[in-house]
Amino acid sequence: MKTKTPTQPHYFIPQPLDNTRLAHLCGPLDENLRQISAALDVSIFRRGDKFIAAGGNAERAVEILDQFYAVANKVISVGEIQLALVEQRAKLGMGKKLKVAKSNGKAGAEPGDETGADPADAELTETDIESPVLKTRRSDLRGRTPHQSQYIHSILEHDVTLGIGPAGTGKTYLAVACAVDALERDAVKRIVLTRPAVEAGERLGFLPGDLAQKVDPYLRPLYDALYDLLGFDRTQKMFEKQAIEIAPLAYMRGRTLNHAFIILDEAQNTTPEQMKMFLTRIGFGSKAVVTGDVTQIDLQRGQKSGLIDAMNILKDVRGIAFTRFNSSDVVRHPLVARIVDAYETASQAAPVASTHGVIEGATPPAAKPAKPVQTGITKTARNRK
Repeated sequence: MKTKTPTQPHYFIPQPLDNTRLAHLCGPLDENLRQISAALDVSIFRRGDKFIAAGGNAERAVEILDQFYAVANKVISVGEIQLALVEQRAKLGMGKKLKVAKSNGKAGAEPGDETGADPADAELTETDIESPVLKTRRSDLRGRTPHQSQYIHSILEHDVTLGIGPAGTGKTYLAVACAVDALERDAVKRIVLTRPAVEAGERLGFLPGDLAQKVDPYLRPLYDALYDLLGFDRTQKMFEKQAIEIAPLAYMRGRTLNHAFIILDEAQNTTPEQMKMFLTRIGFGSKAVVTGDVTQIDLQRGQKSGLIDAMNILKDVRGIAFTRFNSSDVVRHPLVARIVDAYETASQAAPVASTHGVIEGATPPAAKPAKPVQTGITKTARNRK
């Protein structure tokens, strides 16, 4: 924490490292860091588990971070942060009138963005800005690409978020991670997982087993993410307490889901009617995340995709966010990104999912030349004469 000049940054590295305490320190969408930045006129950036404070009062900011990390075994309210900041401002002769940061800032904004301090003082670049820390079993879980970071910010800031992109871009995993984070923070009371069972024609009654066993094969990616983020035993206990619920899309009609985090996976296989039905299930205090890949539609030929329909209809609706992923966001085997690019190149001559609806702005396919119409008597007919 020693510094040679006032313009050099001060560092805070939490010890011992604990992801839960780290999440409590930062607050939802880094709200606590924003309050510290605004009150002390400093910029605070985060590189993984390391915090960097830049500005004239950077050392005081680091002291505040250290002070609250020591008691971060519980949720830290903004009020507690502001009370400590009033005392610090008085010590610094800055007056007791607290400069309060605006809550729910723009997506992708970091604490230092709203203070007026110049981040260049700390010789930092935009690439140093990290996405919010999510409270899960995995330490320092965050977006690995700009689109993934934008996706997390959108989920935290909006009630409805649509994540659209190819396989392997983290759409489903990050949605589940945000759901677990919300449940751990008591922002919601339950997680609801759903997806269309288009392979069974949405008719699940003939399948063997109870409801969970019927839909288990279709929701396996969501189960895998939950086991990774919560652990197998804890996930099973939450299922038993109904804190996590499986709700087949075909069975959701007529329900209102309050204080829930709802994830609709494989949404490209919904019909427009199903998509509208799902989006209108959202109740008070709920969030919904819709994920899908418009290049992998399993609907019958000619059936319009509900995801494509929603992309066109809801693009200008306030409170709904869209994140579009591409091959640069693929976090699987490097070959997957090249496969995605190859298929994308091959399909450039036609609009995305052309038999299931057209995304507005997509380039329509070139019209095929019409076959020449024969007129008059054919050569065969003349020979017969």
